[in-house]
Amino acid sequence: MVRKQIFLASISALCIVLGGCASYRPAPPAFNEAINKPYLLDAGDRIRLTVFEQDGITNTYSVDQAGYISVPLIGSVPARGKTIQQIEAAVADKLKKGYLRDPDIAVEVDRYRPLFIMGEVGAAGQYSYVPGMTAQKAIAAAGGFSPRANQENVDVTRQINGESLTGRVTISEQVLPGDTIYVRERFF
Repeated sequence: MVRKQIFLASISALCIVLGGCASYRPAPPAFNEAINKPYLLDAGDRIRLTVFEQDGITNTYSVDQAGYISVPLIGSVPARGKTIQQIEAAVADKLKKGYLRDPDIAVEVDRYRPLFIMGEVGAAGQYSYVPGMTAQKAIAAAGGFSPRANQENVDVTRQINGESLTGRVTISEQVLPGDTIYVRERFF
């Protein structure tokens, strides 16, 4: 009878451990590829558009939920999934059509969309992204690890090519604007 109880307890413990392993999702190759690609704008980003010698157009513009910026004279310009160079070209093309002969334009990211930190941290929530930020620095911004946190790796959910992908990465991995970082509880 005692052997049977020990056997059942061992099987139960094994199932718990294997159940935890079953949820393991290594980061797909697209995670690292996304970090090395040019930055693509999305809702929540704010850009600084400078049209030289045109103070009425030079301003900061936020990418709205539909993925557009609204610029005086030319109206809505699609920004979601575009690089800043593509925005420069799109605004220049629209301004050439009846407004300016040869517009000189510069675009830069003024503020990146936030990232989100959940799980075993001091203060879960939405935080500002800083270029080059790692998961560890993001967690530090959220008050650090809680006493029960797994401090080796985290789950990151990222939008890649319109698809939401989740993968497990080390805390030294770079994160991107719009990422959701989930710090899991450790088992022991």
